[in-house]
Amino acid sequence: MSRKSKKTERIAIVTGLRTPMAKAGGKFVRLQADQLGAILVRELMMRSPVAYEEIDEVILGNVAQPIHAANIARVIALRAGFPQATPALTVHRNCASGMESITTAASRIHAGEGSIYLCGGVESMSNIPLVYSEKMTSLFTKLSRSKSALDKLRTLLGFRPAYLKPIVGLMSGLTDPVSGLLMGSTAEVLAQDFGISREAQDRFALESHRKAAAAKESGRFAKESMAVVYDDHEGRYLDYDDGIREDLSMEQLARLKPFFDRKNGTVTAGNSSQITDAAAAVVLMGESEAKARGLEPLGYLCDFAYAGLDPRRMGLGPVFSTHALFEKTGLSMKDIEIIEINEAFAAQVIACEKAFGSKTFAKTHFGQSKAVGAIDPEILNVNGGAVALGHPVGMTGTRLVITVLHELRQRGLQRGLASLCIGGGQGASLLLEVQ
Repeated sequence: MSRKSKKTERIAIVTGLRTPMAKAGGKFVRLQADQLGAILVRELMMRSPVAYEEIDEVILGNVAQPIHAANIARVIALRAGFPQATPALTVHRNCASGMESITTAASRIHAGEGSIYLCGGVESMSNIPLVYSEKMTSLFTKLSRSKSALDKLRTLLGFRPAYLKPIVGLMSGLTDPVSGLLMGSTAEVLAQDFGISREAQDRFALESHRKAAAAKESGRFAKESMAVVYDDHEGRYLDYDDGIREDLSMEQLARLKPFFDRKNGTVTAGNSSQITDAAAAVVLMGESEAKARGLEPLGYLCDFAYAGLDPRRMGLGPVFSTHALFEKTGLSMKDIEIIEINEAFAAQVIACEKAFGSKTFAKTHFGQSKAVGAIDPEILNVNGGAVALGHPVGMTGTRLVITVLHELRQRGLQRGLASLCIGGGQGASLLLEVQ
């Protein structure tokens, strides 16, 4: 259904910052999500032209919310130095949580509910917990309710070692309960649907690392990220994305076995996004507010769209949401100069490229005779993506926005698109400008 946007002012993204992306179980392993988020937000506010007291609300995305920090946005806000009077909200839209924080604030600004917001996302995938099985949990419950020593003994005699087999929280979180598929398995579905070979996926992965390594070497990523001290005692810090493999080869990728479909699969750890820890945040206000303050924003959010689709093919989300965005704005792919599509899986991005350029796909899913719009590969993920950098699920959406805006500025361009697929069968697309 076509739905044109109401005429509202652009949202100024005054400033933005992210931490380096650290491989899970590595350098940031001792930093819980609330600690990592507070480090990032504190530094962003130090660099921001806006004072703590001027922020109307803190809105942060997070997927695997830690049990010790319910409403993690509030915990981060207080630890980062915000006044107790500043409210904070945690949002969760799976992989788009970092985008949801931004679009939620934009909607509030347009509705006149506030003027200035701090938004972003954080994820510590290292610290997603293991969970006791249902049988072990039941035994603990019975044990706590046993009133006598004999009752306790009877309960303990019912224990079996198999009860201690944990449920891996990370794997549960990456499994769609409706389709029953792991996210990687949905990528296998797309690989079959679109005839995407293992070699094509590995070549895409290699290119992601190559472009990311070049961006790192040129200092592009340094413009959008900060250094994080992860060991106070030894003074150790991380100031680069440590998942990038400068020495990666097709031969090394070819040696990796399929992870999600051991017999017939093509999706491996090497052509999938890395599991990482990171945080990112931005300061938002209306364009008129920024002009009144004499600020030169990093860029602007012009419009956005979310869309739903088959959870088994969730990786095609960017096609559905970008189609909805173009319907709202009247723009087309020819108007876009830089594109970031999150690399959840190489197969998923390749499938999106094929679907974007397919008239048959557009006819089947949108009832239109023209394709949504073929993507020029020269403007897609020009600095690599999550295959090389990682995908800290709650943070990635914000990172994509920051990366697009910096790249537009770097190249002297005007308009970009940030998009990603969302576990459970959704897509998100944000239209961004720099002038």
